[in-house]
Amino acid sequence: MSGPTYAVITMSLYAISDLHVGHAENRAVLDALRPDSPQDWLIVAGDVGEKADDVLRAMELLAGRFATVVWAPGNHELWTPPADPVRLRGEARYTYLVERMRDLGVATPEDPYRQWPGPDGPVVVAPLFVLYDYTFRPDGAHTKEEALAVAHGTGVVCVDERLLHPDPYPSRDAWCRARLAYTRARLDEVDPALATVLVNHFPLVREPTRILRHPEFAQWCGTEATADWHVRYRAAAVVYGHLHIPRAIEVDGVPHLEVSLGYPREWGSRAAPPQGLCRVLPGPSSVPRW
Repeated sequence: MSGPTYAVITMSLYAISDLHVGHAENRAVLDALRPDSPQDWLIVAGDVGEKADDVLRAMELLAGRFATVVWAPGNHELWTPPADPVRLRGEARYTYLVERMRDLGVATPEDPYRQWPGPDGPVVVAPLFVLYDYTFRPDGAHTKEEALAVAHGTGVVCVDERLLHPDPYPSRDAWCRARLAYTRARLDEVDPALATVLVNHFPLVREPTRILRHPEFAQWCGTEATADWHVRYRAAAVVYGHLHIPRAIEVDGVPHLEVSLGYPREWGSRAAPPQGLCRVLPGPSSVPRW
């Protein structure tokens, strides 16, 4: 007579982005997020919310549930909205959020990269913050100025142009160039024997933006400078958000996972209601659990 059968609980690396907790429906999804194992890790790939206190409350909740939480900022965290009591702008706002995340025990792009020790490990989980530089341009636009002119001509202009201040840099693309240099130097120091999971709010390659309803919006969605990073830095997976088009694609054999929750008004166009998390590891990467 055979004995009882027990389920084997293993640790997993999950990811989500674009929680946008200013919406009550999104807060309900946030409240329901739970690990499957006390050992599970969670990646949060930006756009938790717009107001600093909302972002930090959500991250405190998640940090109390998951063994390790890794955060990369989105553009919405970097906004300085008129109703936010935290009036910091640009790099000062980012630094403030990094310091508060550290108080919560959350890993940020400014901290030593952590090694995932679970199945398929060890793997270096690298949260990145590299912004965008207007190089994902519409067809026929050869410069940033031409790309912006196309966007203004169609009325599709990212709110970042009003609320995401680049201080002390002269422009968002100048801030992006500084972040690219800093991030490349850090990634170059990673042990070349180790694979990575690269985490960025914006996609690292142009391919995911090809299906945007408004292609002129792509210029606020990344930079051509990261197009080979998934190969150069031995990525087992790339995790991103921002586009609100959750799906998994492969580029050069590497899974690129868009893990966004998005806005409640967008859920109606999806085959199933949002369920929360996407499993990144162990792999091969699963279909996102939306």
